[in-house]
Amino acid sequence: MSPRAGLPGPHTLAFVESPVQLLNVLEWAHAHAPGVGLTLVVLSPVDPMTRGQLRRMAELAREDGHEVRWEEARGGAAAPLQTIGGLAGPLRRASRVVLGDPFSRYVQLLLTITRAREIVVVDDGTATMEFVGQLARGERLVRWHRKGGRPGPRDLVFAPVSAVARRRLTPGGPRTVEVFTSMPMEATPPGVTVSAHTFAWTRDRFGPPRITQSADMVGTSLVETGVVDADAYVEAVRSLAKTYGARRYFAHRRESTEKLHRLAVETGLEIVRPDLPLELIARRGPIGRTVVSFPSTVVHTLPLALTGTGVRVAVCDIDPAWLTKSASPRAQGFLANVTDTARDAHHLRTAPAV
Repeated sequence: MSPRAGLPGPHTLAFVESPVQLLNVLEWAHAHAPGVGLTLVVLSPVDPMTRGQLRRMAELAREDGHEVRWEEARGGAAAPLQTIGGLAGPLRRASRVVLGDPFSRYVQLLLTITRAREIVVVDDGTATMEFVGQLARGERLVRWHRKGGRPGPRDLVFAPVSAVARRRLTPGGPRTVEVFTSMPMEATPPGVTVSAHTFAWTRDRFGPPRITQSADMVGTSLVETGVVDADAYVEAVRSLAKTYGARRYFAHRRESTEKLHRLAVETGLEIVRPDLPLELIARRGPIGRTVVSFPSTVVHTLPLALTGTGVRVAVCDIDPAWLTKSASPRAQGFLANVTDTARDAHHLRTAPAV
């Protein structure tokens, strides 16, 4: 069917822009709407690695009985207008909207159209913690790694849309808002329902995995987002790999080819570019007896996905000296909070200083 063709109004319409968001919509459906099909709208990015993982996740969604609508939402100058125009009708008819990234301007624009009385926000990694905190504090929605300061010209132009979207994400009248999360919530906005994301679908669908005797490392895109210095990151990976005897490095889908080549040459690690989110890769196996990670979503999600397997997760703090000059003033505190809350929740090991 053409992306712009009209569709019957689904009861539940879900919008995703990453493989992890699509996984977490499937987890939400498994936990809260078993046996009920929904329409998943993939607002496809341009990055080839992300697109590949999204297509694999879309196959799993179809196997579970869900309809998947693939939108080339960034396929040229006219794509946003065509995408939004084609989705306006289904959005107005949907009684429930599920979304994975409340910070996305695309999603915020779509939220201004919907009349749905039920809004569900599924995990988009550690960003969910920041979203809930900002909503509780009445702040504008800004990604944590964005540099602090005054809003830029584009922010000011988009501000009215963002304000409407924020109101849609705030419970009021007949509208309910649910956050489906595996992340710890320190401050929950009034009226928002928080439900536990335990990776039950992942554990039912995959594994248990075969456990190897070596360790594995998990990559992060902190260099690509301008938070951590590349030289410091490579040296930290090299030191941790030597300490733990790690053999494989599971790359984040946003890591650059140049950085991964450098890691392979300077650390001797085998670079693995997964075709599915790491939680599924780890659950499917094989996976190392120890998984070493920097502060990221996986220090919260892998212990849940690997419950009962005996795999241990070790987390390494980000040294403030590794941060770039352009890093957000909030970066160090946010990353430390990710690590501390994961240690408290999952009793993680602390990787030795590097």
